[in-house]
Amino acid sequence: MRTLEHKVPPPVVALLTGLAMWAVAHRTPVLAVHAGPRLAIAAALAMFGLCIEISGVLAFRRARTTVNPMKPATASAMVTGGVYRYTRNPMYAGLAAVLLGWAVWLAAPWGLLGPAAFIAFITRFQIIPEERALRARFGSEYEAYLLRVRRW
Repeated sequence: MRTLEHKVPPPVVALLTGLAMWAVAHRTPVLAVHAGPRLAIAAALAMFGLCIEISGVLAFRRARTTVNPMKPATASAMVTGGVYRYTRNPMYAGLAAVLLGWAVWLAAPWGLLGPAAFIAFITRFQIIPEERALRARFGSEYEAYLLRVRRW
């Protein structure tokens, strides 16, 4: 199953997930929820997700390490401050929050499977292989970080 590890960039996975959610929403029953509250909740979730993502990217830039999720072994520094004190994967958590906002906007209960599928795919084919590479690169320092900070 390693053939998919680090093969599809996470933003592409999120985009494909969002498209699948849209297709599901147009083929299954939707909830009768007024657009105003739906838009407010969806926008809040999406903005929250974008803020988390941007915080993660900026922390990597400040540390002058790669933001390329396809090559985690090229990381030149561990980033453990800022948003990385709360989650080891803020960029992926941010994408998941954006997808959750999209699910709220679509108002299709089956659309909620999208964020769950995204999390499952990213965990298996992106995060677990990243953790393996970062353990090899940073050793006990990374192991201690794993014990302190949750994955999602």
